[in-house]
Amino acid sequence: MPEISPVNIICMKWGNKYGADYVNKLYGMISRNLTLPFQLVCFTDDTTDINPQIKTRDLPQLDLPDGAPERGWNKLTTLKTDFGGLSGEALFLDLDVVIVSNIDDLFSYEAEFAIIKDKKYKNKVIGNSSVYRFKIGKYDDVLQKFRKDFKWVQNTYRNEQAYLSDEVYKKGDLTFWPEAWCPSYKYYCMHPWPMNYFKDSFIPKDAKILIFHGHPEPQEAIAGITTKWYRHVRPTKWIAEYWCE
Repeated sequence: MPEISPVNIICMKWGNKYGADYVNKLYGMISRNLTLPFQLVCFTDDTTDINPQIKTRDLPQLDLPDGAPERGWNKLTTLKTDFGGLSGEALFLDLDVVIVSNIDDLFSYEAEFAIIKDKKYKNKVIGNSSVYRFKIGKYDDVLQKFRKDFKWVQNTYRNEQAYLSDEVYKKGDLTFWPEAWCPSYKYYCMHPWPMNYFKDSFIPKDAKILIFHGHPEPQEAIAGITTKWYRHVRPTKWIAEYWCE
């Protein structure tokens, strides 16, 4: 039998918002929930304490103007030709996702470019880029357009995922993952007010990867910490059972 090439999974870590523990936990979750051979490649400006089983590459430079707001624009560098010396398809995962079941299907799902449908924008073609799969190098022109017309992009789109979704949609390549696969913890796992004060959050049926955006973050949900009274979260200890090395 010929040897099966490992699938590419990539993540990014820059600044001090997330430590190496997030990268190491991501590797642990992938190892437990993927039967395919894989390599996790972390593009980062600091490799300190990252598990040696994880490949690291220098974080690509986007060269944003001084003072430009950080809205995830760095993710667009994943679109460059020969990104990190990789080839074929790659699955991008945010560092703060929590994998709760097998993710093999994310590699066999038929799509040129697959991304989460953003829950907040039901009537718009906007994806959530916490989880997306793409062909390396195919969308380099989207990155180059951003570099050339940054001011226009910044004034037209709220963030990187809105711009990315629109540009890929114009090419006819945009496909959304099945809705059940990558639910938002905030919108799909927590009960609405006032039941969120009395009922624990839960894992929705057929969920593969829980995404966390805004608050609560994974460690906040575990501890029962919230920032808004109407989005109260009871301590969610089961997250720690999945979100670990």
